[in-house]
Amino acid sequence: MTLRDARLDKPLNPRQTAIVRRVEKDGHATIDDLVEDFGVTPQTIRRDLTLLEDSGFIVRFHGGASPVNSTENLPYFDRQILNQSAKERIARTLADQIPDHASLFINIGTTTETIAHALMHHKGLQIVTNNLHVATLMSGKEDFRVIVASGEVRARDGGIVGESTLDFIRQFKLDYGIIGISGIDDDGSLLDYDYREVRVAQTIIEHSRQVLLAADHSKFGRQAMVRLGSIAQADAFYTDSPPPKVFQDLLTEHQVRLFVCD
Repeated sequence: MTLRDARLDKPLNPRQTAIVRRVEKDGHATIDDLVEDFGVTPQTIRRDLTLLEDSGFIVRFHGGASPVNSTENLPYFDRQILNQSAKERIARTLADQIPDHASLFINIGTTTETIAHALMHHKGLQIVTNNLHVATLMSGKEDFRVIVASGEVRARDGGIVGESTLDFIRQFKLDYGIIGISGIDDDGSLLDYDYREVRVAQTIIEHSRQVLLAADHSKFGRQAMVRLGSIAQADAFYTDSPPPKVFQDLLTEHQVRLFVCD
């Protein structure tokens, strides 16, 4: 799998990729150890760690780095800017597949929020969402009909979750379900961090005629603790760079259309 620098949207160099693998394998790595292993200066390693943290691959601590926590997502405002150009390419391509006057679910996530922006040039959309940021944006267009799910609002990201959210979504059967996720495991499992958010996404999938999954390259192999479902449940998958072969094989096996949004 090719890892990419989220700030410059280019592949990591071999040393930076090796650092990520080392941290994931050992659970941590110190600057001193990395200097010795790679034969470079401490300043070079510190720059590498800063870039890798900004790109969401590791978490820095004083004197070293550890893996990204599988039980807690990055803060919302960090996720907003992470891989933003990739999300915009994905959003434009996916939006092109949505016809005017369609009905759609849009779930929680910064990728789906970027897709909502790309849909603002459409006409007559009907949207059901549990994402307050999406609802605020799309309700500003007079020919859109926006319905906000009931439930508990999460202060950290404007997501709406809970049992009443599930009951609300079950009232609908819409043309498209636009789903963003936090990670994709090697077996095709879709992963996320919040059990309540996962239940909402599962319900959206069940009540959508077509499921459109959107995830940038950083989500491949990323660990999160709650299983949302399987990539086989999607009708189409939108990403910004070719997935590793194991994922491509899964998509082919389950007849999931792949859109690489270069």
